[in-house]
Amino acid sequence: MKKTIKRKQKLGIRIGVGCALVITVILLAVQGVSNLTKKPVDTSEGIAYIKGKESADAKTIEQKINQLEKKDGTGDSSDTRSMKERFSGAVVMGDSIAASFTEYDVLNTSSVVAKIGIHFSELDDQIEQAKQLDPQIVFLAYGMNDVIKTNGDVDKFIKDYSDVIKKIQKAMPDAHIFVNAVFPVQESAVEKEPALANIADYNEKLEAMCEKKQIGYIDNSDIIEDEYYEEDGIHFKANFYPIWAEKMAEVATL
Repeated sequence: MKKTIKRKQKLGIRIGVGCALVITVILLAVQGVSNLTKKPVDTSEGIAYIKGKESADAKTIEQKINQLEKKDGTGDSSDTRSMKERFSGAVVMGDSIAASFTEYDVLNTSSVVAKIGIHFSELDDQIEQAKQLDPQIVFLAYGMNDVIKTNGDVDKFIKDYSDVIKKIQKAMPDAHIFVNAVFPVQESAVEKEPALANIADYNEKLEAMCEKKQIGYIDNSDIIEDEYYEEDGIHFKANFYPIWAEKMAEVATL
């Protein structure tokens, strides 16, 4: 009698193990079919980026991967971080227009290195200050004062801007640089300073310079509205700065 019970117990165990194996095989088969039918993710853009940026730091590469995942619908597109948090590893370098990022409390002071009325020839201290912050991303927002200073000499402007970029690359070789286009001005500003009428020509050459140097160029023309300008037709009101920051963050994948 005892032997019969043991045989039944052994038989029950074998049947249980067999069922478990069958279920496992079915689950693996279903997963395999799912993988076969899932739309493949195109990683060519990410691979090209990594190959082209061999010196990129891990965080920047991770940011690019996250951007690609969002494009393919495989990542979480929601981002609850504040703008200050998103710019925690970045620095905006510029003149009075950029300085308002901290004036209007859009970015932390540790993310902005800017000075009113500054020219390309006066940037050594700013570059050193930015270097001490050790940014992974550097946004440049210069040019308005030097458009006036060069008074139509676009080649001189480009040469001076190029020299600035070389200094930044030497001081911060691992930082990725993005150049903001010189903002257009309103007609009232052009009437007071005719040299500002040539900003479009300056930006055309500036974009070509960035392409040649293989660095990012940010055309902000799509976010400009008359309502954002201050009375001088050059500077911007507080409500413009979150929009501008968002544009830079999207381009650099912050």
